[in-house]
Amino acid sequence: MLDQLSVESIPPLLGASKAQLTDWAQTYQQPAYRGQQVHQWIYQKGVHSLSEITVLPKQWRTEIADIPVGRSQIHHRSAAQDGTVKYLLKLADGQIIETVGIPTQKRLTVCVSSQVGCPMGCDFCATGKGQYQRNLACHEIVDQVLTVQEDFQQRVGNVVFMGMGEPLLNLDQVLAAVRSLNQDVGIGQRSLTVSTVGIPKQILKLGQQQLQITLAVSLHASNQRVRTQLVPSAKHYPLEKLLKDCRTYVTQTGRRVTFEYIVLAGVNDQTEHALELADHLRGFQSHVNLIPYNPISEVDYQRPTQQQLQQFLNSLQSQHITASIRRSRGLDKDAACGQLRAAQMIDQASS
Repeated sequence: MLDQLSVESIPPLLGASKAQLTDWAQTYQQPAYRGQQVHQWIYQKGVHSLSEITVLPKQWRTEIADIPVGRSQIHHRSAAQDGTVKYLLKLADGQIIETVGIPTQKRLTVCVSSQVGCPMGCDFCATGKGQYQRNLACHEIVDQVLTVQEDFQQRVGNVVFMGMGEPLLNLDQVLAAVRSLNQDVGIGQRSLTVSTVGIPKQILKLGQQQLQITLAVSLHASNQRVRTQLVPSAKHYPLEKLLKDCRTYVTQTGRRVTFEYIVLAGVNDQTEHALELADHLRGFQSHVNLIPYNPISEVDYQRPTQQQLQQFLNSLQSQHITASIRRSRGLDKDAACGQLRAAQMIDQASS
C-alpha cells in the first residue's frame, strides 16, 4: 500500500488526498464538498494560494488565506534549443532545487529531484559534487510536476525521479509523492520511473509495495572495480548483491528493471565491458539504457564518440540483451543533472 501523508503533516496541503482534504475542511466546520473543491483547485487548477479559490465562502477563504498550499517559486529558467527547459525552484526555506521539463511530440516528461543535493558522491555527477542539505517533502516533489505543467501549459504524461538526490534514501516521501502524482494529479503508475544508484534493502522494500512503476537502476559499470571507482557506495553494496536484489524485485512485481549505464570514454565503453555486462544480465527481465556522458568541469571524464556508443550497443544486442541509446536533451544548457544549480550558486557567490 502506498504511503500517504498523515493528517498531522498538513499543511502544506499539496500532496494530501481528496479524503484527507475533506477531513481537513471539516475541522473548520465546512461541509465535505469544500475539501473536494480545494482538491480540484490545487491539483487541476494549480493554485498557489487558498485565497485564489473563488468558489469558497469569502469568510472561510480569509480565515485560511495564510495556510500554505506548498508551491515553490521559479528562481531561474533556462530553455535549450530542443525545447527542454531546466528550472531552479526556490523552496519555502530558501533552498534551491533543480527540475526539468522534457517535451516531445507525444508527451511532456518531468525529471524531478528528491533531495536538496545528494549524499552519494558519484564521481561523474555534478549534483554529487555539491553539498547534501536535506530530503524533499512530498509536496516539494509534487510541486515540481505542477510547476512544469503550468509553465508549458501542457499536461504532464511522464515523471522520472532522476533529478537531484537518491530517491531510495527518501523512500517514504517518494512513495507519498508517487501516490499523489498517480491518484491526485492523474498520472498512471506505468508512467512513473524511480531511479536509484542502489541502496541496501530499499529495492526490496520498494518491491513490497507492488507498484506498476518502472525501477531504473544506475549501474554505470560491468564489474565491481569500475563501479566502485564511479559510485563510492558500491563498496558497501557489491554489484552481485545489487543484481540479486534486482532479480528479486522482478519476481516481486512482475516488472522488468531498467539499467542506466552512463558511457564514459575510455572508462567503461569497451567491447569487453559490454560482454561483461551481458553476462550479468542474460536471462534477466531488463532493459539497458546507454547514456552518453554529459561533461562537467569538476572532472575530466569524456563523452564517447557516436561510433563507440553504437559499437557498445551492437555488442549487447549480439548477446540478446535489450538495449537502446538515450538521446541527450538540453546539451546547450547545462545538460548534466545539478549543473545549472551549481553554476547559479557559483554566480551568486561571486556577485
